[in-house]
Amino acid sequence: MRKMLLVVTTAFLLTTVFAGCSKSTNDPKPSTPKNSNVSTDEKPADVWQLGSSDLEFSAYAHYGWLDLPAKMEDVPFWKYLKENKKVNIKTIAAQGNHSQLMTTMMADDDLPDMIFGNRYDPDIMRLYEAGKLVALDDYMEKYPNLKKWLDTKSADMLRFPDGKLYQFPNWYTSRPNGSAGYVVNKKIYKELGSPTLETMDQLYDYLVKVKEKYGEEVIPYEADRAVDGQGVGLIYTGFKENAYYRSLNGNTLAVVDEANNKLASLFTDPAFHESQKFVSKLYREKLISQDMFTITDRGPVQEKLMSGRVAVFGSSDPMPYASAAHLALSKEDPEAGYFMIWPFHKAGLDKNKIYPGGYDLLGWNVNVITTAAKDPEKIFAFLDYITGPEGMVIQYYGPEGGNWNGLDENEQPILTDQYNAKEVSEIQAANNPVMIAGNTAYIDPAKMKFELAKPVEERNWLARYQESVTWKTHIDQTALATHLTPDPGTELADTSVNVLDIFLQTLSASSTAKSDEEVDKILDQAEKDAQALGYNELLEWRTERWLENKKMLGQ
Repeated sequence: MRKMLLVVTTAFLLTTVFAGCSKSTNDPKPSTPKNSNVSTDEKPADVWQLGSSDLEFSAYAHYGWLDLPAKMEDVPFWKYLKENKKVNIKTIAAQGNHSQLMTTMMADDDLPDMIFGNRYDPDIMRLYEAGKLVALDDYMEKYPNLKKWLDTKSADMLRFPDGKLYQFPNWYTSRPNGSAGYVVNKKIYKELGSPTLETMDQLYDYLVKVKEKYGEEVIPYEADRAVDGQGVGLIYTGFKENAYYRSLNGNTLAVVDEANNKLASLFTDPAFHESQKFVSKLYREKLISQDMFTITDRGPVQEKLMSGRVAVFGSSDPMPYASAAHLALSKEDPEAGYFMIWPFHKAGLDKNKIYPGGYDLLGWNVNVITTAAKDPEKIFAFLDYITGPEGMVIQYYGPEGGNWNGLDENEQPILTDQYNAKEVSEIQAANNPVMIAGNTAYIDPAKMKFELAKPVEERNWLARYQESVTWKTHIDQTALATHLTPDPGTELADTSVNVLDIFLQTLSASSTAKSDEEVDKILDQAEKDAQALGYNELLEWRTERWLENKKMLGQ
């Protein structure tokens, strides 16, 4: 969610997801790869087999918080691909200046062969409108995996105005998934008497006790990169049944008004007022990370987790980081580590209607192949391999012959007698930060097949809490997350950017307010300022798109 972002505005835009593609007013240029003998309008006769010959291409992650590793082979799965599939990837790093770098690359017509980014990012649409993306439809028909695992409705929602598919999705699904939620420090929890942690009041009392006992040695509540919402956004979802974390996203900024079947202002939502009062109280009493609005990457957060200095961690994606920290800490001390709990809720609300995160049938990020690519079909075949059974299994269990050997009739891995749960956890933790074509529809059932047969205490850390907590506490947000971003250059696009700027300033100001009264004052002023800039017209437009999405999805 991140996701993740740069200069406050850009940062939030990229982590909290921009909204996809509405009908473009431009007539896009044909997207034919330069220096390529293969036209995407013609089906090549032969299927290219990954590993049959060398594949080298450049890749770039279009995020302010993420760069692909300088040496992809430093990540186990990518080392396997280089050594066994003859794949050599030359990465390009933005080092936090992703917007500037993209502008420069487009102006110089010097694009990477493949771009990994947020599908809601307007830059993806700009590349499409400039005719710089390669259509994937023919390749999808030719290669087996994406065609098999990506639902037809989902594929149609990913299409651009010309009706073609240009985006290869990451973590698409057909079932609930996600990893948002709260992680608790096991050792600190036990030392404080293992109290009940269910309501927001109980969370507050617990954080007070943490501060009293450990002082500045421990951060009571780590909110991650709050410029993205993260731990602050999670708290919002605990103050209203069926609330969407997505409401705080830069390309949504609206709450669902079920009674009137429309999207309404976030700034006037009573639950948002109440949650921000709670957050500002935590901030004033130094019960929440004081640097939550200044950190722009997860480096400092991970360091705190790895050293065991966090009592409670709230994030839209805590599992990769908490699981790695859990493994490291528990190696040294079996009593140390982290565990996940059911999401906190305001007393009186139904805890089973609280959703700290959402899942999107279309996934999160996307990969696009640019016209700079010499061999676009081979890059697609590479992505198709990664998203298929063999590619996914190797990412989660390592190369064949160790923890698994062959696939059964359902294409799920056959685990061996040498299966090592600890090793598998380490493999997953090492590969997790660089998964670009994840197939949730395949890997989740594959993981659970074996894990659910084991006693709870013996299950893989990630699988245990996905099955028991996160998959049960995520809501379908596909309709609220797709096609809600106005086309670049339009009046509504300008309104969207301006309202987002107001929101980012408001989120920070209200989270650090000196009193409850100041929170109300800040949010009320934000509503006035946003309305003066056309917020209501933007909400009406987004309501139309949202209703269209629901109809397309049969909701």
